[in-house]
Amino acid sequence: MAARRLWSREEFILTLNLYLKMLHLNLLSMKKLLLSLVCFITSIVCNAQTLYIYGGSDHDVFLGCLNSNKYDSKSIWNEYGTYGSKYNSKSIWNEYGTYGSSYSAYSPWNDYASYPPVIVDEEGNFYGYLTINQYKYNRADFSLAKYLYEYYDVIRDNIGKWYDKIFH
Repeated sequence: MAARRLWSREEFILTLNLYLKMLHLNLLSMKKLLLSLVCFITSIVCNAQTLYIYGGSDHDVFLGCLNSNKYDSKSIWNEYGTYGSKYNSKSIWNEYGTYGSSYSAYSPWNDYASYPPVIVDEEGNFYGYLTINQYKYNRADFSLAKYLYEYYDVIRDNIGKWYDKIFH
């Protein structure tokens, strides 16, 4: 049976130093990776756009924020605010109003609306028309818009509940 060779003190210290340097490099790599991940997530959150709805024949009537929270006074999801109330004339949830009736040329809920509302961001970038008319050119086609098209008639009956269901 061969005898095990013991490390000399110098060999042990050199090996330990090498191991510690590798560990240090791995920790630096992990820190860089973590920092990169934090920067990436921050950029996603900071670049998330608030979307606005404008109606009328010239799309100059503000109808609320499409994707802001239900406590925001400008949100279509704030049932106590101007744009989320099913009784306010500037709300897409008012089924008897200009911007919420299924018969109005300015409503997203009219299959044949001539002037459905537009969705834009803060810089005025166009995201599409908010309309249930699936044949409308440049109809908004992202998931939140599609959800509204499918469920708008029941959403207006309990906006707060639907906000929680959609966004949480």
